[in-house]
Amino acid sequence: MEIEKPSFEFRKEKIKYQGEIIEVVQETFFSNDKEINLEKGRRSPGVRLIIEAPDGKFLISKEERPRFGLDYRLPGGKVFNSLSEFNEFLKSKKDLKEILEKAKEAAINEAKEEVGINPTEMEEFYISHCGGSFEWDLHYFIVKKYEEVGQSLEEHEKIEPTVLSKEELLEIIFSGQMKEDRSVAVLLKYLHSKEK
Repeated sequence: MEIEKPSFEFRKEKIKYQGEIIEVVQETFFSNDKEINLEKGRRSPGVRLIIEAPDGKFLISKEERPRFGLDYRLPGGKVFNSLSEFNEFLKSKKDLKEILEKAKEAAINEAKEEVGINPTEMEEFYISHCGGSFEWDLHYFIVKKYEEVGQSLEEHEKIEPTVLSKEELLEIIFSGQMKEDRSVAVLLKYLHSKEK
């Protein structure tokens, strides 16, 4: 017996709450002639950089963060400076190619600011989607070549660029010193892909 799949027709989206970083969105759609309302959280997309340093090493950031303390991270940040800017982008019905261009621009800026490099060879590697009830994409880029330009941190940022061997990086990952689990998963996928 074949199970009939429901047909979904989205009707509208309404922002129920909007903070500086996160908003709650209600989506109203019809399924089999029934009106259904669902809520989801949404945050503007971000970028992360996997930076290949010379001699098979990796450039990451060691950062002092208010809630996490010392955290080893992949450098990165936001694609859009505010939720309202991101929502305007969504309303304009831009396609994926255009958001990837915005993400690439943001990745270059974050590389300069956080670890003081200007990428000269960079490619998109992966987009991590957060989940069904929370929309927060992270665009991961591989930086293969770069030139050093010096950091330009914001006043509140405490970030130290750190070069690690693959073995040191894996030790940090498996000891829990890299606390953004999505980045850990993507970084492990990348390291595995290099072994093939």
